[in-house]
Amino acid sequence: MDDASAEEIRQRRGTLTEPGQDSPFRNRSVEENLDLFRRMRAGEFPDGSRVLRAKIDMAHPNMVMRDPTLYRIRRQTHPHTGDKWVIYPMYDFTHCLSDSIEGITHSLCTLEFENNRPLYDWVLDELECPCHPRQIEFARLNLESTIVSKRKLLQLVREKHVSGWDDPRMPTLAGMRRRGYTPESIRLFAERIGISKAETWIPFSVFEEAVRDDLNPRAPRVMGVLRPLRLVIENYPEDQVEEFEAPFFPDDPPRMGSRKVPFSRVVYIESEDFCEEPPPKFFRLAPGREVRLRRAYIVKCVGVVKDESGQVVEVRCTYDPDSRGGDPKDGRKIKGTLHWVSAQHSVPAEVRLYDRLFAVDRPGTTEGVDFLDELNPNSLVALEDSRVEPGLLGVEPGRFLQFERQGYFSVDPDSTASRPVFNRIVTLKDTWAKIMQKAR
Repeated sequence: MDDASAEEIRQRRGTLTEPGQDSPFRNRSVEENLDLFRRMRAGEFPDGSRVLRAKIDMAHPNMVMRDPTLYRIRRQTHPHTGDKWVIYPMYDFTHCLSDSIEGITHSLCTLEFENNRPLYDWVLDELECPCHPRQIEFARLNLESTIVSKRKLLQLVREKHVSGWDDPRMPTLAGMRRRGYTPESIRLFAERIGISKAETWIPFSVFEEAVRDDLNPRAPRVMGVLRPLRLVIENYPEDQVEEFEAPFFPDDPPRMGSRKVPFSRVVYIESEDFCEEPPPKFFRLAPGREVRLRRAYIVKCVGVVKDESGQVVEVRCTYDPDSRGGDPKDGRKIKGTLHWVSAQHSVPAEVRLYDRLFAVDRPGTTEGVDFLDELNPNSLVALEDSRVEPGLLGVEPGRFLQFERQGYFSVDPDSTASRPVFNRIVTLKDTWAKIMQKAR
């Protein structure tokens, strides 16, 4: 039992080239030590007044082995035991014993614990534990644009830079589950990158590719319009409603069946799928151009309606009745195909577009830069006025699907009976590289 202060203990520890000095309390008798420890456990002494140290070797070349602290006094309410305990063990003392008690055979740690391995083995040897796990160190899995420091994650939560521990941008189990990352995708990612002794940073795109590869064969395809633009088909009967057969898996229709998608005179398309003055190689809708509405008809833009500011709020089109579900019979080539939803039948939805939490590859590693200044201001874009197929109303939280041409999404627990909420899991392609290229 050592009565020295933390500063005195630190001063006597020595350096990498000089041995430490024995504490003046090092040679107390076993009986005195036991008495003081029992009284410390009973709460007789104030915080920081005493610690329990292991008597090893103050001249040991590994400074971790120079009489390390095992227990200290700390009056803090514990989430499980309340205020019953006022002494708490140090991690190096707890880690090895927890592994042994649980019957762990191999304890895999990151490289910073390599220096602590002699203490790990010493505690288990001295206590003659029946199970002696083997500690093996590997490089930390550093994922770009991500932090895993508990202190920094706690700061993000407390200062409300995120909505909580289950925020879909957080690298926590709750956050990843809410985002829609599947256990299979995480295991696939781990298998692909393997393990290493060298410190490396894994591009976030490698993780996203594993997520895509896992979701692609099992995420049903549906249609959702994130930023709706009203499209009116002038020559389509006002009271007519059709239904189109749409398989959930277009490449393998029998696999999970299909659903009926209603079609009417007014539909919504993505606002980015129309351009009044299109640039070169823009194959979507523009004045005088034709596009195919997926699984429906070919339409041709014949006019637009603008608001007072000059913004296009409605596109006027005509349709070819003979083009239902296929190519035009006169042989003309249509390059663009757009997804859509019926304005009359679609369901209003909120869509949350999540991206990387940090705008830099290695947040928190630049000297003199606060990691909070490296947050990505566009890591969350909430779209309140999206529209989705009527069949998506009432889908239970946690389900994942693919919005055609948009990406993979999961149903958020914030969904209600009349208004679903979707979280973007990942885009269909790696768009981050293009974003960073444009930023540069």
